[in-house]
This record gives sequence, structure tokens and C-alpha cells, in this order.
Amino acid sequence: MSAPPDGPAGAGGAWDASRAAFADAAGWFARTTAAVGDRWAGPGLGEWDVRALVGHTSRSLLTVEEYLGRPAAGAQVGSPAGYVRATRAIAAGPAVAQRGRDAGAALGAEPAAAVAALAGRVVALVGTCDGTELLTTVAGGMRLAQYLPTRTFELTVHTADLAAALGEPLEVPASAAAQALALVSDLAVGDGRAGPLLLAATGRRGLPPGWSVL
Repeated sequence: MSAPPDGPAGAGGAWDASRAAFADAAGWFARTTAAVGDRWAGPGLGEWDVRALVGHTSRSLLTVEEYLGRPAAGAQVGSPAGYVRATRAIAAGPAVAQRGRDAGAALGAEPAAAVAALAGRVVALVGTCDGTELLTTVAGGMRLAQYLPTRTFELTVHTADLAAALGEPLEVPASAAAQALALVSDLAVGDGRAGPLLLAATGRRGLPPGWSVL
């Protein structure tokens, strides 16, 4: 799912498929957010209420826009899995929870409408790109073609969290699901953890409490 860091990362059908997966994930997020109704203060995920969960998820869109506005001189991170590994400490830090709450508050009085507008704007922006763009992430310089699948993953997983919190169907778009599962596979294989995942996915035995590829 990744091209060499200095090669034509956005060339060909792989970029078109990745861009489509991102658009499908963003659309699912917007549709699920529209189903929240008056449940913004209800339980979302962990210490987050629904608004904070939506706020955190919206950052998967906002960072694409923000990072494209900060061009990088070169690529230090060459794959989606490499980005996840490089940001594990950040993702586990206490600041993440507060950023989610802050992002939820920033959605304002009409959060569902704000999410719909944000999704439309960022999907349109990505539509103008070819994937070779160099952008500055918290892990260092990356090409957009390598960064975007990490955002599709975040959108897909956290929209599933939101749907579960709301009691909505887990109707994950096929394109987004395929890209998210590809990243899960890359992480599990690269970290030597494929065995437990394969056994669990095929019904042999469950995963230990707290087991994760992240």
C-alpha cells in the first residue's frame, strides 16, 4: 500500500483508490455525525463524550488541510505504518484527550453541519492533489500518498466508534475498510504480531485484553 518515499507515490491507480477511500471514509463520518441529534453529551469513547469523539475524528480531516499548508523539503517517513510507529508515543499521551475536547468545542453550535462542511472542503482539496506533495507532519516530512491512508484509518476506526456509541449500523464503506485493514496488516506483520491476529480473525481464539496493533 506504499511506494518508495522518494518515488512517484501518487502515480497510477493506487493514488486514485486511496483518494476514493479517504472520500468514502469522510462521507461516512459526516453521515454518522448527522445521526447524533441531541446526543452530543452522551458517552462516546473512553473519557470522551460524543462531541469530543467527533472533534477528535474531525482532526483527521483538519490535519490534511493544515499539513498541506506546511510543505516539507523531503520525506523522513516513507509509509503509513512508519507514521503510526513514529507517533505511538504522541498518540498515547495525555494531550490527545484534551485536543479531542477542544476540537469538539471548536465545531460550534451546529457540529454536524461543521463536520459536513469540513469533510466537503478537505475531500475537494485532496481531489486537486496527485499524492506526490510533500507535507510536514508531527513525525516529519511525508508525501501525501503515504500520509492519507493514516487519515482514512483514523476516520474509519473512529466513525465505527461513533456508530457503536450511537447504536448505528457498522456499515463501513468497503474502500475505507480495505485500506484500514491493510494498515492493520502492515503493522501486525512488521511488528511480528500477525499470529494472534490471524487466530482471532479466523475464530480460533480471542485476543488478550488490551491487545492492539497501535
